[in-house]
Amino acid sequence: MTASAIPSALLVTRRRRIAAAGCAAAVLCAVPTAPAVAQSGASGAAPTIVLVHGAFADGSSWNGVIERLERRGYTVMAPANPLRGLHSDAAYIASVLKSVRGPIVLAGHSYGGAVISSAAAGNPQVKSLVYINALVPDVGESGMSLSARFPSALATATESVKYRTGDMNGTDLYLKRSKVHSVFAACLPAAQANLLGVTQRPAATTAFSEKAEVAAWKNIPSWALVGRRDMTITPEQERFEARRAHSHTVEINSCHVSLIAQPDAVAGLILKAASAAGSAPQPGSSGSESRIR
Repeated sequence: MTASAIPSALLVTRRRRIAAAGCAAAVLCAVPTAPAVAQSGASGAAPTIVLVHGAFADGSSWNGVIERLERRGYTVMAPANPLRGLHSDAAYIASVLKSVRGPIVLAGHSYGGAVISSAAAGNPQVKSLVYINALVPDVGESGMSLSARFPSALATATESVKYRTGDMNGTDLYLKRSKVHSVFAACLPAAQANLLGVTQRPAATTAFSEKAEVAAWKNIPSWALVGRRDMTITPEQERFEARRAHSHTVEINSCHVSLIAQPDAVAGLILKAASAAGSAPQPGSSGSESRIR
């Protein structure tokens, strides 16, 4: 049957029904729907955790901590700290932080604490600072001025070696091989401490002599771990710095390399800082997804 054979009244009725159905569909499409996951700002996202090593070490010193953080679904970075001077090291780490999207939890071990205190200044993405057996200088202080106030066994455990790069001369500090176990890593087996001595990365004297020009811990919440058996930075110095920074503080029975000797305790403190900085990763997240631009 052709359209011409259909009575005109039936055609009108059919057109009205089609129009009504179209209007109903348009209304349904126009109704705003709630997203499946509530939207949140940067502070609600799971933070990237950036770990900065200290002198005489490299990023592998964080290996045990990294494994535990990634098992919890966090994206983790452990960039190389150049160990050439506080100002240049902080500038380098600050440039790394600028490549990260979203909130950041920034942790530093030993001299790395001084570096993150400068590198985080003025970066609104850094939500938490974590200090592990760390140097935490105030403006105008240096590692040397703090060690003069709180003397440790490190003063007799280093040796100086001249170096040259291009047209620049400088002085590196190395741990004496005979002192690595007793002063730096007494809570590790002697064989493991010996490996740290063999593979150590020296720090230029300017890493400890240059004075801090900023102190990010004055404006960013911080967490601190004190090692009661620390012979490199005294527990008294670590407690003083934590009190001054109003850090959430824990103490453990560990030597200076607590991140190697007790990675559970170190990772646990960083997780507390991460919880305060943003939401936890979604279940099933591997933590391996890149957050680098």
